Amino acid sequence: MDWVRGEAVGQGSFGKVSFAIPTKQTTQILPLMVVKSSWVSHSATLRNEKKILDELKSFPEIIRCFGDSYSCENGENLYNVLLEYASGGSLADKLKNSENQRLSEFEVKGYTKGMLRGLNYIHKSAYVHCDIKLQNILLGQDGKVKIADFGLAKRVGTKKEDNLRCELRGTPLYMSPEMVTGGEQGTAADIWALGCVVAEMVTGVPAWRCTDVTELLMAIGVKNQLPQIPEKLSEEGKDFLEKCFVKDPSKRWTAEMLLNHPFVADHDYYGTVTLNEENKSEIPSTSPKCPFDFPDWVSDQLPETCSITCLPSSENQEKLNLSSGSWYNSTAERLRGLVSEIRPEWSSADDWVNVR
Repeated sequence: MDWVRGEAVGQGSFGKVSFAIPTKQTTQILPLMVVKSSWVSHSATLRNEKKILDELKSFPEIIRCFGDSYSCENGENLYNVLLEYASGGSLADKLKNSENQRLSEFEVKGYTKGMLRGLNYIHKSAYVHCDIKLQNILLGQDGKVKIADFGLAKRVGTKKEDNLRCELRGTPLYMSPEMVTGGEQGTAADIWALGCVVAEMVTGVPAWRCTDVTELLMAIGVKNQLPQIPEKLSEEGKDFLEKCFVKDPSKRWTAEMLLNHPFVADHDYYGTVTLNEENKSEIPSTSPKCPFDFPDWVSDQLPETCSITCLPSSENQEKLNLSSGSWYNSTAERLRGLVSEIRPEWSSADDWVNVR
């Protein structure tokens, strides 16, 4: 795809991020894109990201890649990767701009479920992200999660020794004990980091309160310490974090297991809370499922008790449609409300209005 560099939108240790503007006009609706660029001589991390995104292909909770290219700009040889533009910014931005710089538990559940969906796909594809943190969780135009920045990601080996590395990968505040001690760096490391992200969304501050890096790494890898679980969380939320903050990676819950945890299992990632048998007290959605399902449309001929403004009573509980979450009368009843015995006068041309 031919493109030109637009306005800069970010800067990192790898290089810079700018808008990418296609140069050829097409009838096809193209998504907004950014280009991530680095010097060719320092492009190993960016090349790794491109390779992994190609293998992961398009998954809703993972940032999309549209290709790569080389360019020479201002005498510099650059390697460029075209990526989907996440207009909602990062979770770090969301947290910073939120009231009291904290997110509600309802919001936390939604973002956590989105991250788990993405991580479950990444892990089942035999990869570890290795750098899950607020800055690398982006939000699309619809507010849904997009996991980004796969520069440090790696493939999980089939043998245990394949997962052993002497190098530290990631950001210290989100590192798992096994990463700090140079042990196994498998998919469980991403789950520990996820727990740190969840705790930070709830409190507005990092899960670890250490300011010195050496002290922090000692607390994570050597001392028998765990990140502080926020008191403001519900009991389900606290239990969820306890499953993430298990020192032994083999006993830490997986992304697939956590997707079934009560903290996120009943949360509809697409905007509402799922109504199940144990949760019928939730406010139902008023989203219409058909032309006759608008809750505020009540015929004058229908009894007042059928209005959405009426509270459920014991005798009309059956009128609450749990699948759509709205009060309704049958389609036949609503159609009867439209019926009239007065015939319209079609012959008079004075009342007609020309329309296109």
